[in-house]
Amino acid sequence: MISITNIHKNFEEQTVLHGITAQFEEGKTNLIIGRSGSGKTVLLRCIVGLLTPSQGEVLYDGRNIHQLPKREGTLLRQEMGMLFQGAALFDSMNVLQNVLFPLEMFSSKTQREQLHRARFCLERVGLTDAENKMPSELSGGMQKRVAIARAIALEPRYLFCDEPNSGLDPISSRIIDRLISDITHEYGITTIVNTHDMASVRNIGEQILFIHEGHADWTGTNATLTSTATPRLHEFLESDK
Repeated sequence: MISITNIHKNFEEQTVLHGITAQFEEGKTNLIIGRSGSGKTVLLRCIVGLLTPSQGEVLYDGRNIHQLPKREGTLLRQEMGMLFQGAALFDSMNVLQNVLFPLEMFSSKTQREQLHRARFCLERVGLTDAENKMPSELSGGMQKRVAIARAIALEPRYLFCDEPNSGLDPISSRIIDRLISDITHEYGITTIVNTHDMASVRNIGEQILFIHEGHADWTGTNATLTSTATPRLHEFLESDK
């Protein structure tokens, strides 16, 4: 589980996050939603350690990521998988090499074990036959699937997805949603998805945090999403229709 308490983030005179407190549960797809500019990307960067909060703490199963010694911090980051908005594959590497990259960098497995793990991950996302292709030969949806395979290569305990459906057609988006959800439940990962795609919210959102202008405006479950009396959340939901 990841818990955040009273997270503030200032950039000089501008306050972007205003005391956000939330919990992100293990084995569930935890979604951060909100309009563009609401602060959800800044919050995600604070959670993964790319930004340091101006105030507050981020705990990974009790470990404060912003106060860990360097070695412990490095070990914690090896427990994370990242799915970036643009897939962020290496253009000069083929599909298999992209998935192997984190294993070669951080794993203590033998080369044979690394290769087996990379191919297993590609099989898990349905891309066994694409291992020799270059990223430029793949559709946007296939690139995202390769990025998911790479993100789970090190068997992470925590998975972060930043706008995973950005730029994808509806069918590809649902495939990515289902993969993220299935992998989360299959391996008991603490998954946080940053999105404004309401189809994703309805399809896979289990625990949901709605941010409005840097404030935690609502938290709840998918089942209670439409019954909430929060006006700004209703407005956000209706704007997607």
